[in-house]
Amino acid sequence: MTRNDKAATPALTRLGVVLTDRGSKYAVSGAPVTSRAEVDAVLAALKEDRAYAKATHNTWAAMLPAGALKADDGESGAGMVILRMMEREEIADHVIIVTRWYGGKKLGGDRFRRVQDAVRAYLEAR
Repeated sequence: MTRNDKAATPALTRLGVVLTDRGSKYAVSGAPVTSRAEVDAVLAALKEDRAYAKATHNTWAAMLPAGALKADDGESGAGMVILRMMEREEIADHVIIVTRWYGGKKLGGDRFRRVQDAVRAYLEAR
């Protein structure tokens, strides 16, 4: 990535670890975006930090002018949880990324509550 490409990357807001549950740590980040290319640039910028690159999951959802996008990154259903919260809050032209570092214990359905908690923390900090 060249220096000019970095300048084109939307401003990334990173809240860091906002909660832990049974050893798993959750962080949340986000940025204004208007295209899939900008979403990819934000994800690449986030993963420049080695801790985020090595995370178990970087799930995300984006509301773009062309429509909604989401990715679970192995955390089945988490992208949809983020997307639904963004729709309820009428967040447009934005991507929200919830990062999880697995702590060794399965959380079952609680993992969706933790994703919701992380997204709430991001929305409150906006």
